[in-house]
Amino acid sequence: MPNKTSEEGITAKKDENFSEWFTQVVQRCELADIRYNVKGFLVFQPWSVLAMEKMYGILENNLQKKGHKPYFFPTLIPEENLKKESSHIGGFTPEVFWVTQGGKNKFEERLALRPTSETAFYQMFSLWIRSHKDLPFKAYQRANVFRYETKATRPFLRSREFHWIERHSAHATEKDAFVQVKEDMQTTEEVLQNIFGIPFIFFERPAWDKFPGAYRTFAADALNPDGKVIQQPSTHIISQDFSKAFDVKFKDKDEKEKLAWITCYGPAISRIFASVIITHGDNKGLRFPWEIAPTQIIIIPIDKKLNKKAEQLKKEIEKFASVEIDYSNKRPGEKFNYWEMKGIPIRIDLGLKDLEKKQITIFRRDLNKKELISETNVIKTIQKISAEFTKNLIKQANKVFDNRIKDTKNLSGIKKAIQQGSIARCGWCSVEKDGEKCAEVIEKETGAEVRGTKFDEKNKTSGKCVICNKPAKHVVYIAKSY
Repeated sequence: MPNKTSEEGITAKKDENFSEWFTQVVQRCELADIRYNVKGFLVFQPWSVLAMEKMYGILENNLQKKGHKPYFFPTLIPEENLKKESSHIGGFTPEVFWVTQGGKNKFEERLALRPTSETAFYQMFSLWIRSHKDLPFKAYQRANVFRYETKATRPFLRSREFHWIERHSAHATEKDAFVQVKEDMQTTEEVLQNIFGIPFIFFERPAWDKFPGAYRTFAADALNPDGKVIQQPSTHIISQDFSKAFDVKFKDKDEKEKLAWITCYGPAISRIFASVIITHGDNKGLRFPWEIAPTQIIIIPIDKKLNKKAEQLKKEIEKFASVEIDYSNKRPGEKFNYWEMKGIPIRIDLGLKDLEKKQITIFRRDLNKKELISETNVIKTIQKISAEFTKNLIKQANKVFDNRIKDTKNLSGIKKAIQQGSIARCGWCSVEKDGEKCAEVIEKETGAEVRGTKFDEKNKTSGKCVICNKPAKHVVYIAKSY
């Protein structure tokens, strides 16, 4: 039931003050409590946990169907492991939480609260993989990771502990590794786009923005109403320096020992949840896709005489959907507003006059629309709405990208696009290290970043780089990010 803050409702307008709107949704919809007394850490409340558990289930089921096996790895990683691959530790050192003491005993070697688990997985890969017959080796875990984020923290979007799945695999060839990367992109589309309803673009990141220790990095960017993008699942072909450092080798069919090609993929459930809030929420509050709604249906009997009818209806519905009855003493209008704010897909209002006419009122949150239907058609109607619900949210969400990508030919054009909350597309000299100087100009002048080249797009261009005027070799996308 609602607490004091949740009774206030959402007063900020999403398109006028997005930051305040997001804060109100998190607090008043009881998604997280930020009052825990360690900065950057928050308490996830039942309404977010229930949705996120469903999200975990959907993603893990998808991974398992594709041959990835679940593991639980330790939270602590020896500093020795992190040091084995220099570019990796160099990328994460400023963000690591270190454990230096157990009880009264100081450790000889520091232990890291895992910022990510490459160095844990690959140590074990070296013990488990011997032959080409062991490949591909596909593993994943659901876990919490810890990063000492020094920028401003924000619930779900940016914190010092986040909840995710990390998938790691070893392959015989670079070609096989790239096949896995494309499978990760397919997983992202099947789950984030088709079930969670989040539109995104998959980019290959430029050389200066690769994951620490990666050979190639690919990442999905979702676009927010305020014009900023959120990085969603990223997938990487890891540098063979990792394989060498951790001795991940195998004996091939030709009896020669070779280094394995390693890949990793990281869907951060807590951050994806933020995109669900942002993508589908409106000025009334949350809207959940059907498949991940904490509760899918709420029944509100307007009079106590209807409680028995509500229980009968609940028994029928719970055979195929999650359902609750609101028996609180609040006025009907307060109940309606509360459950609309909480984003329950379907609300069933039971009124005495309607039932005398053998009718029931159904409110559907995807269309924000009431329907008066015959009592005998309730179950069929609910099943019909459940089949349409997420599809409707996806259609509405895809409009986020309508006209939000602007072609630009110079720095002033990029500035204008960014100020309008759009993604700028332009010609670029190089996505290798020599293009980083131009990227620094973009960041200094606009506060935006080069997100990379679109994975499924022909990146050749005959124009010039928008910054240095050298012949453009690529088409890149530029946006502000969290």
